[in-house]
Amino acid sequence: MDRVYPVQLTERISLIDGYDMGIAERTGTYVINEEYLTLIETGPSPSVPYIREGLSKLGHNLNDVKYVIVTHIHLDHAGGAGLLLQECPNAKLIVHEKGARHLSDPSRLIAGAKMVYGERFSTLFDPIVPVPEERILIKREGDRLAISTECNLVFWNSPGHANHHLAIIDPVSNGIFTGDTAGIHYEQLAKEGIEFHLPSTSPNQFDPEIMRDSIIRMKNEGFARAFYGHFGMTENPDAAFEQSLKWLNIFMEEAKSAAKANENHSQLAKRLKGQVNPYLAAKGISEQHEVHMLVELDLMVSSMGLLDYLGKQS
Repeated sequence: MDRVYPVQLTERISLIDGYDMGIAERTGTYVINEEYLTLIETGPSPSVPYIREGLSKLGHNLNDVKYVIVTHIHLDHAGGAGLLLQECPNAKLIVHEKGARHLSDPSRLIAGAKMVYGERFSTLFDPIVPVPEERILIKREGDRLAISTECNLVFWNSPGHANHHLAIIDPVSNGIFTGDTAGIHYEQLAKEGIEFHLPSTSPNQFDPEIMRDSIIRMKNEGFARAFYGHFGMTENPDAAFEQSLKWLNIFMEEAKSAAKANENHSQLAKRLKGQVNPYLAAKGISEQHEVHMLVELDLMVSSMGLLDYLGKQS
């Protein structure tokens, strides 16, 4: 059954669907309804109208927004930050210290995304608006942010997917906003009672060992919930983290075989699909299910990152 967004996930946390790439339940923006209204993730610029509409449905307007937090600066998570801040005059943007300069001057982000997305870049990401430096707040490992007298968000460095990656801990919900470090949560399957998680190994800062360390740290903390950049919430984070770790091992094994055979990323993606599809079939998911389109997209991008990592190692 299709869900109608925004959807309330907990008493104070809601999720707006940003329709990244024009796809439902791909990338979202979390709204934490506290004294200082806080958003986590913006998605790309084409998601900003959905954020505006979603906030309105939740009874807020853009003037209410105090903080906008991005887990990392990849354009599908932070590309809309500059555009959104133009419409949120009272908001500050919070980002990892290694990502701040790339949001105030996004030229390198744009160049990198064009290499991955080619001619689709403009449709997916334009316009990319620089964020004024005076509106950026940097957060580091262990830093806190008071969004009410009862709630201090806590920030962790969480590299592995990207060096400029933060995870955000919400002590009230005993939840963690994982960004992409802990992988992808396929809400299309979760609605059918199947929790499925794959790692996100996109270029160009992916590192499997560092990613494992970050995921294990999340798992060891014993959170009650995990909120994913792609997409939605699980209330069984231990199993989700274990699943991502398991698939990360499979991804690396297949990538090493592909590299040894001098295969390209498209061929590696087919290898990974050969592992994923039988797994989903055993769960009763047909090859016509909508999730396969997303999985194929994710495997293609992840294959680029896997081979990029192995190329650097050699």
